[in-house]
Amino acid sequence: MANDDCCATQLIYGDGEFNVDGLSNFIKTVNLASCGLSYAVVSIMGPQSSGKSTLMNHLFHTSFREMDAFRGRSQTTKGIWMAKCVGIEPTTIAMDLEGTDGRERGEDDTAFEKQSALFALAVSDIVLINMWCHDIGREQAANKPLLKTVFQVMMRLFSPRKTTLLFVIRDKTKTPLGHLEPILREDIQKIWDAVPKPQAHQHTPLSEFFNVEITALSSYEDKEDKFKEEVAQLRQRFFHSISPGGLAGDRRGVVPASAFSISAQRIWKVIRENKDLDLPAHKVMVATVRCEEIANEKLNQLRSDKGWLELEEAVQLGPVRGFGKKMSSIIDACLSQYNEEAIFFDEAVRNAKRKQLELKALDLVNPAYTTLLGHIRAKALNDFKTKLEQSLNNGEGFASSVRTWTQSTMFEFDKVSADASVRHANWSASKVRDKLRRDIDSHASSVRDAKLLEITTNFEKKLAKALTEPVESLFEAGGKDTWLSVRELLKRETEVAVSEFSVSIAGFELDEETVEKMQQSLRDYARKLVENKAREEAGKILIRMKDRFSTVFNHDNDSLPRVWTGKEDIRVITRDARSASLKLLSDMAAIRLDEKPDHIENVLHSSLINKTSPATSSQYISDREASLDPLASSTWEEVSPEDTLIPPVQCKALWRQFQGETEYTVTQAISAQEAYKRSNNWLPPPWAIMAMVVLGFNEFMMLLKNPLYLMFIFVAYLIGKAIWVQMDIAGEFRHGALPGLISISSRFLPTVMNLIKRLAEEAHGNPTREESQGSTSQIFRNQVQRSDLGSVSAASSVDSSGEDNEFSTTNLSQRRRTKVPEAEYS
Repeated sequence: MANDDCCATQLIYGDGEFNVDGLSNFIKTVNLASCGLSYAVVSIMGPQSSGKSTLMNHLFHTSFREMDAFRGRSQTTKGIWMAKCVGIEPTTIAMDLEGTDGRERGEDDTAFEKQSALFALAVSDIVLINMWCHDIGREQAANKPLLKTVFQVMMRLFSPRKTTLLFVIRDKTKTPLGHLEPILREDIQKIWDAVPKPQAHQHTPLSEFFNVEITALSSYEDKEDKFKEEVAQLRQRFFHSISPGGLAGDRRGVVPASAFSISAQRIWKVIRENKDLDLPAHKVMVATVRCEEIANEKLNQLRSDKGWLELEEAVQLGPVRGFGKKMSSIIDACLSQYNEEAIFFDEAVRNAKRKQLELKALDLVNPAYTTLLGHIRAKALNDFKTKLEQSLNNGEGFASSVRTWTQSTMFEFDKVSADASVRHANWSASKVRDKLRRDIDSHASSVRDAKLLEITTNFEKKLAKALTEPVESLFEAGGKDTWLSVRELLKRETEVAVSEFSVSIAGFELDEETVEKMQQSLRDYARKLVENKAREEAGKILIRMKDRFSTVFNHDNDSLPRVWTGKEDIRVITRDARSASLKLLSDMAAIRLDEKPDHIENVLHSSLINKTSPATSSQYISDREASLDPLASSTWEEVSPEDTLIPPVQCKALWRQFQGETEYTVTQAISAQEAYKRSNNWLPPPWAIMAMVVLGFNEFMMLLKNPLYLMFIFVAYLIGKAIWVQMDIAGEFRHGALPGLISISSRFLPTVMNLIKRLAEEAHGNPTREESQGSTSQIFRNQVQRSDLGSVSAASSVDSSGEDNEFSTTNLSQRRRTKVPEAEYS
């Protein structure tokens, strides 16, 4: 009956090695992967030399190797063989297992037969248990120890599946099957009841996992024809065996045919590594291996647990409310599953492995817990920052706000961190709490420093605004007590600023020493501000001195522009102007904020203003004066170098430069005086007048005797005066004698002709006497106006001679606007 289409292949060798390549070739040959779930697996187990291979070959038309009875009874099948059942639908795989209780392996080496039996139960839908009829009712026969081990371990290692156990009674006797079947079923039930089960399956009946079927066959050697007939009838039961009502119609947990190879390899690997099948006497070792496997399995389940993965992902994004409670529940579920599966093993080993599982689970959770604490700390710190800023914006005190929100933040952190703690762990959040406290203190310190800096900066700006311009104005004015006014201003503004500053920082609750330092710093800043302004003004002292000299020199006591008429004492005016300029120099020579007396002004005045002119040429006197010159030094007496703005030597140099730049102004004023005198002095000297009176007495008497001559002289005077005014002879000679003569000679004849023409026109029009008098008055006013304008021009030339023309241009325009109407009015 053998058929080559069965593709018999050894699946597991006698030494327990799995034939991976052989299985892969078998699956490809029979095209098992395309069957999906429509396939069945049938295996057979039983004592050695009990006719298992013979039964499989006749039942499924396979070609398993059979024992040769003429050569004696010995082991034929080694390991596990598999083949395709020929002619059976759907596709059915047959597995022939090595016989049990063989002398080749010995009495003590029963591990492989137990592993192969468990493997058959794990992968098969139908398991044929080949047994002798005369073994029924015996305690150590009929594979009862093997069934005990199979029933106990199968439920722990694999998902429960419905397997059909078909007991084949060989070489049946005259005893009817109806009497043998109840005895066999009773033995099977006793084995099932005696096997320890998990809590969930304590009352689960045998029928939940196994369908028990019993059949009997005649002796193959004595009744071969009868045997073949009964096998043919049994073969019909394997057609459509997985259909409802078939031998495996209610099977569960079927692996798709494409995954049969992977599933078989994994099952065999687990079975081979399961020490309780190999060494059943060593319960502790079995418990250690199995509990560790169960613990690893539960730990892997925890790693892939949906709830844990969601928590882990959520923790990466921010704080998670109820993290500790949720995580504790997940760990409880993991440990509970472990307890259910490890309940039948040694208690000490089970508890130790449970503790290891708990520690590993906590190690898995600890990074998420640490990350969560980090988020909680960050959120608490941000809340503290926000609330502190709001309190400060609402005007609350800094120190009280820091205390209030620090306590509130730490209390909230303790509350949230307690909510995040896992019940199984003894984790402490003290380190994170201490870091939060340090961060809060650091932020509060930085905010305090920033606020104090802001307050200090604001008050420094106020001081700068209150001192800069007033101090500059005082230095520019150069009054009698300049530095006294500066000191009073500095003291007044500083005390006001310090008082307001003390009120502003009261909410910070600083210690007295710190407050005093900050107040002193503010005072030092104000003083430094005045000192810097003084140094700045000292750098512009020469310009200030020239401005002051120009103001005093060119204006009278009423601040009106000065007109050089010849009556002014230029020497006195010059001395006063230089004294005023020297007062500015003495004020800016040193800083006088400490009310220390000095003699700088007296020294400068005596050395620069009251210095005796060199009236002698004695070299000895000159050398003596040079050696006693108080300005021949780089420091002032009673003045520290830090307070020195302009040293004596530099003062002397500045004064020399000042005199040189203002000397031209004085010279121009003197020239303007002389020009004014010349333009307003038409009379000859007194001696000439006396000579004219004495020598011209006769002519004068002749004029008195003959009025016609007097009339003629008067008319000639009027004509000459008119020509003088029309030609502006005084103005022409102002630029020099030669240019004046040339200009007069070129304009004399046209002017005379024009004057005659006007006289003719007036005579033709018969002008009245009043009109003539008006014309004469107009001519006289024009004469006076031109005379005054000449004097103003001379004065303006003096003003414009200095380097700084700021005052001279303005004064000239004012004089032109004011003097001309006065001349017309006069």
